[in-house]
Amino acid sequence: MLSYRRQSSFAPILIIGASVIYLTVLYFSSRCTETSDSNERPLPLPPFDHSAADMSLVDKNSPFIFIGGVPRSGTTLMRAMLDAHPLVRCGEETTVIPAILAMRAKARGNAREAQRLDEAGVTEDVFNGAISSFIIEVIARHGEPAHRLCIKDPFTLKSAQYLSKIFPNSKFVLMIRDGRAAVHSMISRKVTIQGFDLKNPRQCLEMWNEAIENMYNQCSSVGPERCFMMRYEELVLYPEAKMRQLLTFLDIPWNSTVLRHETFIGEGKEISLSDVEMSIDQVVKPINLDALNKWVGQFPADVVRDMAEIAPMLRRLGYDPRAKPPKYGKLDELVVRKINEINENEIKWPDRANMLMVDPLRLDRPFNEINNALW
Repeated sequence: MLSYRRQSSFAPILIIGASVIYLTVLYFSSRCTETSDSNERPLPLPPFDHSAADMSLVDKNSPFIFIGGVPRSGTTLMRAMLDAHPLVRCGEETTVIPAILAMRAKARGNAREAQRLDEAGVTEDVFNGAISSFIIEVIARHGEPAHRLCIKDPFTLKSAQYLSKIFPNSKFVLMIRDGRAAVHSMISRKVTIQGFDLKNPRQCLEMWNEAIENMYNQCSSVGPERCFMMRYEELVLYPEAKMRQLLTFLDIPWNSTVLRHETFIGEGKEISLSDVEMSIDQVVKPINLDALNKWVGQFPADVVRDMAEIAPMLRRLGYDPRAKPPKYGKLDELVVRKINEINENEIKWPDRANMLMVDPLRLDRPFNEINNALW
């Protein structure tokens, strides 16, 4: 099972244990005072200052937006761009929602364990009610109120089918990126993910293939009416066209603020970033192409030779496993302007990112200072 490992080995156990206790108490305490199902009882939001919106209630029928994908596939950029929209709030990655979903899959996926739960009265309906109540509580209360609430936790898309059932009006955004670029980013930036051996690029590509195949199949099963597949390369090459397409899919009116998310990041501004998020130094910049081709020339010869067999999902997703460098598309005029802006202010970006994050060792240095020899 793939999940983040960003703390000690006991962290996932503690998170899951505490979460189970919390959601169980939440669910059964609500049943003592309500005759209706607890997951249908709306949860009141904190006081809302924005007079243009009236979001006093959130429940299982709310039109939540779930953003996911294999880590290092542009999920943080995607949520930052949506966060720049005045009607949307995504907020920081929680990590606890994928943990709860993994716990549920393990408990209900084992026939013997499921039978034990049923005999104890913890039926599928009870479990679903508790899980949905917990997820609603996290989404509604971990950030500011908004017309549309979204959550960015990469591995939530492994449970897209289940989430689509317990939240019938939800929609999903699956970020897809060339697996070679995603894996290179994990290794070069030392982003530890359970199951990925960062010292073994071949194994990382195999794990990427397994993870994206699972999410792709989940998204396909949910259907194009509810799950939007967004290619990272297309998002950074044609940001306006792709964001217009996405906002139409989400039934959110167009607003050009989504094309300048970087202006909303910083102390006291609208977009909040956790100081330990791995992509801070990248999303503080305007949309750019820095990360598209950094992986070229960085994989061992035997891995390059066997790429099509190691990661068959590359070809299934439309990437040429033999191409180096790849051809992702032509530059959008807007992106050209953004790149010029970055180049003109190259020195300021690491400093700006450093102000927002705890670990300066994870900063991307200016491109001409980067040592590309990883292995």
